[in-house]
Amino acid sequence: MTLVKRNLFFPTTLWDDFLRNDWLDTNTGFASPQPAVNIKETDENFSLELAAPGMAKEDFKVNLDNHVLTISSSKENKNEETAEDGTYTRKEFSYSAFSRSFRLPETVNSEKIEAKYTDGVLHLTLPKREEAKVKAPKEIEIA
Repeated sequence: MTLVKRNLFFPTTLWDDFLRNDWLDTNTGFASPQPAVNIKETDENFSLELAAPGMAKEDFKVNLDNHVLTISSSKENKNEETAEDGTYTRKEFSYSAFSRSFRLPETVNSEKIEAKYTDGVLHLTLPKREEAKVKAPKEIEIA
């Protein structure tokens, strides 16, 4: 058995290329303010799940530009306590924002990407083009 060290900054596989511009290995010790993402590939499509509890679907923007899918959000929360004379006794602002970008493979049919937000998770379905789908083996008759 041979052990191969993986270089995090020079991707070597399709998955590394797919994730190249937006992920940081958790073993590096840097905390990331970005929501966690799961990516799954099937014969028919890629599925992307982004964990963002406490948000609403209106809080997200999903854009596609030149094979780069960008998911972003910006949210402001205000918590104010005022006295009867209108002066602040306490005022706290909370801002949260993120942006995640993914370079999509040429095999994705960008015209049919779908997104929905349920139970704190943003689900995106990235269907593959017909020519990129895995086809069943075909037996060729010999004449």
